[in-house]
Amino acid sequence: MINGYTPYSGNQNTCYVKGESGTFYPGVRIENVSYPLTISSVQAAVCSCLANSDNPVEYYTGDHQPELLQVWADEYDMKPGGKLPDSPLKLFDPLVPSIPDIKKELDVLTEKSVTPNSGFPVSALLQTEKGYIRGVNIELSSWALGLCAERVAISRALTAGYTQFKSIHIYAPEADFVSPCGACRQVLLEVMPDADTELYHGDGTLSKHIVSDLLPFGFTSHKLKK
Repeated sequence: MINGYTPYSGNQNTCYVKGESGTFYPGVRIENVSYPLTISSVQAAVCSCLANSDNPVEYYTGDHQPELLQVWADEYDMKPGGKLPDSPLKLFDPLVPSIPDIKKELDVLTEKSVTPNSGFPVSALLQTEKGYIRGVNIELSSWALGLCAERVAISRALTAGYTQFKSIHIYAPEADFVSPCGACRQVLLEVMPDADTELYHGDGTLSKHIVSDLLPFGFTSHKLKK
């Protein structure tokens, strides 16, 4: 069982989504101290699948179904897969051990963004202790259920068991000035407050910040943890 990040409820939840390619994309429940920013396991799995230019076709859940499972199933006409196959799964591995040219990788990565509503692609590279995790923004017909590039990268990393983050690199070619949204800042603050953020702007400039400086009065509370 893959463990999620659930310090506030203790409720672990895992979902696997099978893409048209035959690849299985795991997702886990990722909570945030700001409860509405919690990422469900099916949300994490579907967005990981879409961010890999794959189409979700089946889902596999355990005894406890994730929130809004039917909404996601209806959105992509996914069918329940039942029990996971006993044979070894073709499991998606998000880790890229090394990237020699960050800016070039971010630029190419924007092509995987799914932005039918905004036409505003964003890419992110999350640096872990073992390498990099890619992320792009994913939009759905329901705007509230999509994920930004930063949160796709974070959900992929935590699902794969990576918890030590050194930096995150973000690029949006259509933006004059790149800046994580408020929701992403709150999520980044929780999982990597002292890490570096490198923002690659549309005019070719680069700015560097400490994550905690991006949200100096972000919400925190030790009283909410179980």
